[in-house]
Amino acid sequence: MEPALRPMTLGEILDRTAQLYRENFLLFAGIFAVYAGCALTMGLLALGVREWIRAAHMARTLLWLELCLIAVEGLVLFLAAGAAIAATNRAVAWVHLGQPATIRGAYQSIFPRLGRYLWLITAIFLIAWTPVALLYLGFFGGAAYFRVGFRAPAAAASSHPDPHAMMLFGILAIIFVLLLIPAALYAVLMTLRYALAVPACVLEDLKTRKSLRRAIDLSKGARGRIFVLALLVGAIKVGVVSISQVFVIVAAFRHHGQVGAGLSAISEVTGFFTNTFLGPIYATGITLLYYDQRVRHEGYDIEWMMQSAGLGPLPALTPTTAEETATSAAAGEMGAPASAELEAASQADFKQWRRE
Repeated sequence: MEPALRPMTLGEILDRTAQLYRENFLLFAGIFAVYAGCALTMGLLALGVREWIRAAHMARTLLWLELCLIAVEGLVLFLAAGAAIAATNRAVAWVHLGQPATIRGAYQSIFPRLGRYLWLITAIFLIAWTPVALLYLGFFGGAAYFRVGFRAPAAAASSHPDPHAMMLFGILAIIFVLLLIPAALYAVLMTLRYALAVPACVLEDLKTRKSLRRAIDLSKGARGRIFVLALLVGAIKVGVVSISQVFVIVAAFRHHGQVGAGLSAISEVTGFFTNTFLGPIYATGITLLYYDQRVRHEGYDIEWMMQSAGLGPLPALTPTTAEETATSAAAGEMGAPASAELEAASQADFKQWRRE
């Protein structure tokens, strides 16, 4: 496949995403099947433990076991998701530039630096979503303190709510909502700001801090397109998941939120396929946006053509070389240093023209 390195509109990026997804379906689905398989395994394991606890009538005694299982499940899914995202970034880069790609090769290329990619994802989450997390922590902590919504049904029916506690909780809820709006806006803006950090880290082999700075520079002028891309992909995922899980939704509605173990297991299996098929879409689109920004800001298409032709990057002039070039130019001699300088200048002018 020939590389499609040129400035693209959002519609063209979406078309290119669909094209790559169709032509490399098994590659991308295979990469995300690793994450989906981990999610299915942990989901079925958690379901089995919950059913065993319920059958043994030891819900309170073994509550710690379920909490530990939830923590382990979260950790495993975080590791699998981070690896799948990084491997997808690498595979998309290969196929977008016309290079061969395999599932095994994609994972082998990212495993040596997987810890760096996971830490970068964690850093982005902490930077963007810490205010929202603190607000929710404060809200639920306040609710627990005033015992609103956390009492057993029997206790709630037998005792009248404390008017003073209810008034304080109402004030707390109003403050929570008023603060949640700017916190959520900040989280979205920071997420868009650092949206290109993971592709930059994977494809340019940058460390965490440099990846964050790189993402700030590359995302300038593209954050609106990143938001629309995320919105469209999110709408597709919500629609497909809602359709595929409609039987679970109907059963939960009919039985007042209670779903049987068999139906829950079917839901987990359905989730495996939706995660496998839908997981790579956003990672593919964001990688294409990363390359589009490099083409727009840096003339990466010219750089790639030079590398493909075996020219490589032009060497920078040293002070000695510059002095020799000026001397030879004044004497009317066009030697190798002067030729290198003219070539570098012409390439810089051409890249500036491409950016304009």
